[in-house]
Amino acid sequence: MVVGDASLDIDLLVIGAGPGGYVAAIRAAQLGQSVLIVDKEAWGGVCLNRGCIPSKALISAAHTYEHAQHADSIGISVENVKVDFAKVQAWKNSIVAKQTGGVSGLLKGNKIQTFQGEAMFINEHEARVFNDAEAPRYRFKNCIIATGSRPIELKAFPYGGRIISSTEALNLPEIPKSMIVIGGGYIGIELGQTYAKFGTKVTVLEGSDHVLPGFEKELTKLVAKNLEKVGVEVHTEALAQSCTKTDNDVTVTFTVKGEEKQVTADYVLVTVGRRPNTDGELGLDLINLKMTDRGLIEVDNQGRTSIPHIFAIGDVVPGLSLAHKASYEAKVAAEAIAGHASIVDYKAMPAVVFSDPEIAGVGLSETEAKAQGINVTIGKFPYAANGRANSLNAAQGFVKLVGDKETGQLLGGQIVGPEASNLIGELALAVEMGANLEDIALTIHAHPTLTEMIMDAAEGALGHPIHQLGK
Repeated sequence: MVVGDASLDIDLLVIGAGPGGYVAAIRAAQLGQSVLIVDKEAWGGVCLNRGCIPSKALISAAHTYEHAQHADSIGISVENVKVDFAKVQAWKNSIVAKQTGGVSGLLKGNKIQTFQGEAMFINEHEARVFNDAEAPRYRFKNCIIATGSRPIELKAFPYGGRIISSTEALNLPEIPKSMIVIGGGYIGIELGQTYAKFGTKVTVLEGSDHVLPGFEKELTKLVAKNLEKVGVEVHTEALAQSCTKTDNDVTVTFTVKGEEKQVTADYVLVTVGRRPNTDGELGLDLINLKMTDRGLIEVDNQGRTSIPHIFAIGDVVPGLSLAHKASYEAKVAAEAIAGHASIVDYKAMPAVVFSDPEIAGVGLSETEAKAQGINVTIGKFPYAANGRANSLNAAQGFVKLVGDKETGQLLGGQIVGPEASNLIGELALAVEMGANLEDIALTIHAHPTLTEMIMDAAEGALGHPIHQLGK
């Protein structure tokens, strides 16, 4: 790197190395672009370092602990089951290191220049990248902004000490005796349920009338039942008002339908959403990018901003904050820069919650389809009627397919139950390809597998169920 005011030339500057940024850099390099990627933290962004990967590791450890405690139901007795949380954290960190190291290797293997530091726009075609040691200036032909997001901080619950975000929750040195979770969305439920399985007394405060409000109650009531089973106390239609902190605990005052209540715990975990990283020293105000009132960058269907050679993807643009959405948009933007006609199509964008049981959905739900005036046919098949689910001692949940009654086309599907996160892939492919219910029913599914439930649900929607009695 060269320090000074002479600009270095690059085809593409990628700001942010999360699931959006590093994928964009790799795809652009494959298409012949010279690429510089900049990130102030470790490669892989929030997802690999402080989100998706470490949280799933802790969830997996909690499942293992729970299963060991209750294996007697299948004739296996395990005595003196204990958690060494320091070892759990070390194992989790080793997985993070492996994944981020893999990203680093991919960037190097694709001959992508990397810079550990921050980036700030000087004008529409130049940016300075800087850290404590150097501050070179780059002139770029195109740029992709992929700076991600950070947890929203509530004014009444500022982060620090015993008020924590998901970042700190993933790195606690020991299992807390108690925890209050403000926000019953996917982050709050995943982490709250995980710590409850480790033995923490968890209280969840959720403002809507049920946890995981982005999903239909039919799906979330099974999660609510399992939360209760591990001792989680859930308050819905609850509004957190204020807190009182000591060195050892935090007391939260909240209201439920106007009634004031209090609860005290070791920690308060705030999970009320995420804020796009479009402020600060990035300098977007210097180039006058068109933004929304929420600080999101407005883009077209290729990720192009109001400045045609600058693109934006992931959590900084409108839409769901999903790692796989960012990666998908990354490939579209990189290909658009290379002159391809690629555009985004979110028709088959899956959403997954790694709760217990897992929830996954893709395409239209029954509620959404009916709101569009579509005459729907529904196919539903329970885990309890599936041989593989029973042999796994995992018979809780169901698969639900939503089809167009007139055309037979699959509009969407939802799954609640073990391995829902993996099963949803078949339905995502079916929705993407425009498959109909008969396509799924006629596809031979291996036996005994959980995937058979998708075939069975399709047969039910078509009116000729084999493994359950008809209506």
